[in-house]
Amino acid sequence: MKILSILASLVTVSVAWAAAPGAVAPEFSLPDAQGKTVSLSDYKGRTVVLEWVNFDCPFVKKHYGTGNMQALQKEAASKDVVWLSVASSARGKQGHSEGKALQDRIAKEKWAGERYLVDADGKVGRAYGARTTPQMVVIAPEGKIAYAGAIDDRPTTDAADVKDAKNHVRRALEALAAGTPIDPASTNPYGCSIKY
Repeated sequence: MKILSILASLVTVSVAWAAAPGAVAPEFSLPDAQGKTVSLSDYKGRTVVLEWVNFDCPFVKKHYGTGNMQALQKEAASKDVVWLSVASSARGKQGHSEGKALQDRIAKEKWAGERYLVDADGKVGRAYGARTTPQMVVIAPEGKIAYAGAIDDRPTTDAADVKDAKNHVRRALEALAAGTPIDPASTNPYGCSIKY
């Protein structure tokens, strides 16, 4: 596990966000897992979570294997928050799949978001400055980025770390609902590099 912790510290990414907190969230349209086109503007006036995902990434596996991500997705849905998972892996690269293979994988992982989006050309990922999986963005109902960064404060692949982690996404959603400032509004994302 020490090697994984060292690896995690190496893949923690410090980025100048293409879409920083306070900025207007870039509009996009992408196909979902069933091939239907979904646009960010479809959810105007609602809080939206964007999750960059690659089910083969050990950091993503930590959150899905423990049920942490699915619990957060269900919690968000219960509060009328839209959860859009975005796969920005290019065709032929790790993390990319489509059609029945993708639908089967979503079922296997017990994914519980609203829509799973395929960004095979990476345009949406690049517009948001996404570099890792998992990487998270929370968009406030007025269409501005409210939070951008890591899911939590434990940049490891150790499933035991989930229990005591400070979940930045949950805290951001709670602050938005309460009308209080989000602190922190941005963090350094960690995980596997997106396979553009």
